[in-house]
Amino acid sequence: MRERVGKLTASPWLYLAPAFALLGVFLLYPVTNTVYLSFFDRRSEVFVGLDNYIYLFTHPDTLVVFRNNLMWLVLFTGATVTLGLLLAVLTNLVRYEAMAKAIVFVPMAVSFTAAAVIWRFMYIYQPAEFVQTGVVNAVMVALGFDPIAWITTRSVNNFALIASGVWMWTGFALVVISAGLKGIPTEIIEAARVDGATETQIFWHVLLPMLRSVIVVVAVTLVINSLKVFDLVYVMTFGNFETDVLANRMFKEMFTFGNFGRASAVAVILLLAIVPLMALNIRRFRREQ
Repeated sequence: MRERVGKLTASPWLYLAPAFALLGVFLLYPVTNTVYLSFFDRRSEVFVGLDNYIYLFTHPDTLVVFRNNLMWLVLFTGATVTLGLLLAVLTNLVRYEAMAKAIVFVPMAVSFTAAAVIWRFMYIYQPAEFVQTGVVNAVMVALGFDPIAWITTRSVNNFALIASGVWMWTGFALVVISAGLKGIPTEIIEAARVDGATETQIFWHVLLPMLRSVIVVVAVTLVINSLKVFDLVYVMTFGNFETDVLANRMFKEMFTFGNFGRASAVAVILLLAIVPLMALNIRRFRREQ
């Protein structure tokens, strides 16, 4: 009897063993090895302690990288959630709702590299005396403004890159928030209207509080994506003109500068920034279930 109980107890672990082995080889080992390498020099030969981390948090070039990621985190997340929320509410009021959502969601079907190429062409700059071939500058000239070198002008280039990210991810925010909106009982909204509430009051005092959990999930997902943004920056500027971000800096440190220690340190910083947010999302999902 005891032998049978022992076999029954051990059998689940036999089924889980391959999954644990794969997690160990493809997740646990790379993470621990990256942390280990972050304490060594560029060739992973000499132990340098916290020098790589001190460099990242004190050097002017890398401080610009942190600033840019902070801009992405605040502006990209805020603009995408706001647009997704407004479009979800507005499309819910029209008959052609499905078509409108499909149009906004189309950029999500485009790869990040293709989207970066599209926006790079849209931001093409020509001197004022020439015909503008970039869509954005052509529109500006038609409206009476001077063309702007969107990608190379340091005062606006980060905003231009963030705008392309917002264009891509607004469809995601729209679809998820719209699904949450559909889950709100119509009786509650009708009761608010019967009580004399305006559409604006219904939005602020009925819809927004009931969509709070959905908005938080969308915002956390977008924050994670803003922290690890890479494709758009790599293709459009390669981090030049003070547009570099952490993921692109990690790539440059490893494959351009050949400094494995600093590249590993950047990877560890990204991991430490993203893991708590992922844990928050998982905890919220479990609480809702």
